[in-house]
Amino acid sequence: MRPLSYVMDITIIILVSGYMLDLAPHYLGFSVYVSLIWIFTTHKTGFYEVYRFTTPIKILSLLGVQLLLFALIIFSFYGFFMEFSQDRETILKYCALTFTAIGMLKFGIFYFLKSYRTVLGGNFRRVVILGKTAYTEQLATFFKNNPDYGYKIIQLYDALDTQTSLEEVYASIIEKGVDEVYCSLSSFDNEIIREITDFTDNNLKILKFIPDNTEVFTKKLNYQYLGITPVLALREIPIDTPLNQFIKRSFDILMSLAVLIGILSWLTPILAILIKLESKGPVFFKQKRNGLDYEEFFCYKFRSMRPNPTADLHQVRKNDVRITRVGRFLRKTSIDEMPQFINVLLGDMSVVGPRPHMVSHTHMYAERIDKFMVRHFIKPGITGLAQVSGFRGEVEDDDHIINRVKFDIFYVENWSLLLDIKIIIQTVIKAIKGDERAY
Repeated sequence: MRPLSYVMDITIIILVSGYMLDLAPHYLGFSVYVSLIWIFTTHKTGFYEVYRFTTPIKILSLLGVQLLLFALIIFSFYGFFMEFSQDRETILKYCALTFTAIGMLKFGIFYFLKSYRTVLGGNFRRVVILGKTAYTEQLATFFKNNPDYGYKIIQLYDALDTQTSLEEVYASIIEKGVDEVYCSLSSFDNEIIREITDFTDNNLKILKFIPDNTEVFTKKLNYQYLGITPVLALREIPIDTPLNQFIKRSFDILMSLAVLIGILSWLTPILAILIKLESKGPVFFKQKRNGLDYEEFFCYKFRSMRPNPTADLHQVRKNDVRITRVGRFLRKTSIDEMPQFINVLLGDMSVVGPRPHMVSHTHMYAERIDKFMVRHFIKPGITGLAQVSGFRGEVEDDDHIINRVKFDIFYVENWSLLLDIKIIIQTVIKAIKGDERAY
């Protein structure tokens, strides 16, 4: 499919240029130039590195990056060879139309293959899993519940202790035409893992390891070389790069200014009157929370409870008597969180990130929940991936906070601007529809 995708995309680029752009007498030169540059840039950006497990948000990000490069390519051609004989508006329309067509084609192929795997059972890979653990069973369940990924489980083997049992597995893998072998690192010693590696290499089978021997290796490792010595960094945090910090901070400032000027400038006086009419106390509620690098800051909210001495100790529960009638509406619609855009503008928070907890709760979870502190590598957010994934509000048990931490760590290690936008859209939809955990 990949060579065919190259051909189809370049064909679209050339055909649309002939229809929209005035390239005479440079049409042939333009076609050669844009084709060669397209092949080079898409190779560098990984534009065609789309696999069965690639997410739609990743495809959108690839399209966005390539669109910017493509626009530069076209403007460069006109600047060097045609002295901008074409008006800029037409060039921009050409870029937009071309990428609309390429994007539709790219998503069309992506979803066609998903349907093809689900409906017709084609384009699948035969898989065996070696070692029966909680992680491997979870992986097997994922493959069975997601046929659109195109993986068929042939066998899930328990721990293999003897050479005889290994030989039987090898024979079965060859006989049944297995494509990929997934191996649990916790189920085998180094000698057996070496044997499995040799077998898969010598028989052209793809071997993938499930790093379940220790929690350290469940993270997104960053592989580097210092001289000729390989070094593994525990995790790579995208927001740590200067460019990404600039992008995220710029986005935060623009969003917070838009909300503060466009919404809170007129909404705050109305809510202030309603809050004051129902109960005595301040309009705003501030509470110490832990943010970036575990630093404490004051987090702002519209007051939704009657003033009480336990506000900094106990989380809100369902049907909590401390909540006012106005406060119940504010919490249900998440409007009570909107003053935190002040925190965003001040730099204490981001629009999207792990939700900050009360200081007392942070200390408690840091002692009880493994990897809880990882979420403090970045700024906390008004909303987050965990919140739109069903883990917002009251922490009912350890499973809830453990899952919240898992989503937060995934966000820390996989941040992108498109992911932020997706989370914001999901947050707005949940606020409009109502979330059963918003109380």
